[in-house]
Amino acid sequence: MLLVIDAGNTNAVFAVDDGEKWRGTWRISMQTQRTSDEYAVWLLTLLHNEGIAPEDITGAAIGTVVPAAFYHLRQLCRQYFNVEPLVASPRLDWGFQIALDNPTEVGVDRLLNGLAAQRLYGGPLVVIDFGTATTFDVVAEDGTYLGGIIAPGINLSVEALHMAAARLPRIGIGRPEGGLVIGKNTNMAMRSGVFWGYVGLIEGLVERIKREFGAPMKVLATGGLAPLFSEGTQVFDHIDPELTINGLRFLFERNPEPPLHTITDSTQEEG
Repeated sequence: MLLVIDAGNTNAVFAVDDGEKWRGTWRISMQTQRTSDEYAVWLLTLLHNEGIAPEDITGAAIGTVVPAAFYHLRQLCRQYFNVEPLVASPRLDWGFQIALDNPTEVGVDRLLNGLAAQRLYGGPLVVIDFGTATTFDVVAEDGTYLGGIIAPGINLSVEALHMAAARLPRIGIGRPEGGLVIGKNTNMAMRSGVFWGYVGLIEGLVERIKREFGAPMKVLATGGLAPLFSEGTQVFDHIDPELTINGLRFLFERNPEPPLHTITDSTQEEG
């Protein structure tokens, strides 16, 4: 069985693949000082509930954009599952070209999404990930990663609006009641601005990407808020909440032996 860990800025997702299906997927808030022992207490209980013993885990793959979390996640794999994890890095064999000015600077979550999207849906396509940041990634027909766009995540925007304007409340994110655009009170006006503003951002950027690319493209969405925004636009061809963890699974298949040179940032080695 393969343990995959997708550690983002807000949440970390742990999942186990048995070669045929995902046996379980679990999410925990990201805290960079959480130790391997703390992860283990939480994770081993969840695995036990699914009938999975630590010795059943024969491989592991980690994808993270949070360097400070890496040490504890690697220690978790070593100490509790006796496996050396594959760590996603632009230097690995991805099976496609990374056509950027500096390929090493791209976030591995974006490469993982591109890898899984190409394998599962075929290119060319635009992958939109609703995470801490909202990212748009462009994948060519042959799988080449062409780059993309990074926009502020919707939760960051909502928090910034509340913090910067003293009289504006903190609001929940959701589609305005009845799908209305014109708000009749402050709360509804803010909800409309956030929801329909992001729908406009999504549709506008996808249209510009397609125009610049010059050919028809599929549009794939992932991340926790993808289903919400599908209520306000028809731009998505597919929604796949498991895209990133599938990317880790595919990357492990291409790189079954973790190379020693994948970790080059010394900050990731610190406990």
